[in-house]
Amino acid sequence: MKVSTRRRALITNGALSVLLLGGVAFAYAQLGTEEVASETATRTVTAGRGTVTASVSASGAVESSRSRTLAFGTSGTVERIYVKAGDKVRKDDILAKLDDAAAEENLSAARATYDSAVDDGTSTAQLYAAYIKARNAYREAQRTATATVLRAPFAGTVTAVNGAVGGSSNGSGTSSTSTQSTSQSGQSGQSGSGSGSGFIDLADTGKLQLVGTFTESDVSKLKVGQAATVSFDALPGVTATGKVTQIEPVASTSNNVVQYPVTISFTKVPKQVRLGQTTTVEVVTGQAENVITVPSTAVSTSGGQNTVTLLKNGQQVRTPVEVGVQGASLTEIKSGVSEGDQIVPPATSATTGTGNQRQGGFGGGFPGGGGVPGGGR
Repeated sequence: MKVSTRRRALITNGALSVLLLGGVAFAYAQLGTEEVASETATRTVTAGRGTVTASVSASGAVESSRSRTLAFGTSGTVERIYVKAGDKVRKDDILAKLDDAAAEENLSAARATYDSAVDDGTSTAQLYAAYIKARNAYREAQRTATATVLRAPFAGTVTAVNGAVGGSSNGSGTSSTSTQSTSQSGQSGQSGSGSGSGFIDLADTGKLQLVGTFTESDVSKLKVGQAATVSFDALPGVTATGKVTQIEPVASTSNNVVQYPVTISFTKVPKQVRLGQTTTVEVVTGQAENVITVPSTAVSTSGGQNTVTLLKNGQQVRTPVEVGVQGASLTEIKSGVSEGDQIVPPATSATTGTGNQRQGGFGGGFPGGGGVPGGGR
């Protein structure tokens, strides 16, 4: 009996369908086995031994720890300026002079009056009063004559000249000083009023500092004397060393962020560094050597309790730990973990995403929309 062509086609398609279904089932079973094997081979990290360093950072700009805005101590016409911006000067070098003709004339007259009072003596109350008046006038004339000359109170670099020959001095006799420099600059004989209306600006470029603003959580980790490393935005690869010398007790608030100014004094300054350069300062707040270490990402904190997940005999065991110094990449473990222990890091979103993509590859059944090729005919 002959089998019709249509029936032979149906038989052939049925056989192909059975083979295809068997192949897909086998592939799916293999994939499932690989997923189970992947889940069984849990990713771990090993607790090691090494050095952990913790630090905090902030930004700031280079400035001199000793700078002054200098002014003449009397009014007058500027007769000569001996320096320009960028010049280096020594202590007591003359920086500028006023026309002192009138001051010298007054000084000569006061000197003559004083000499006469000395010759007259002080035997009576009237003579004594005349002597005191002449002496005080002579001293004032001396101070005025001296004030027509502007001298450097310390060795440094002229950072600005704010006047010109032929112009008038402000005659304020004032100068402003930078942080931490008041006691150092008091020897100049000019008062530090902080007016900033000076004739010449002078800075000691051999004594540099920066003031960084640290958040309230970071500043609690700082203390005077801690070492710091400074990098410069405009000088890649160049670093300087310093230390914390002052922590301001009063905070400033910007954009609802509370920050505290902290002064970092340089202990070693590369030659390329200039005043005003922007910097990033990193302060070491803690260090532990030859200790048990784990990646910081492996430590979980909840309710004030620090824990890690240990892999013991194939089982994941949540274990409380005591942490020490906590760095950006490593954390010191004081108890709860031994060197060589296998630790299971918390699952990452990347791993979860991979799993989802794998499962999503079989959505909707077989490729082509849930039918067997050639079926339905």
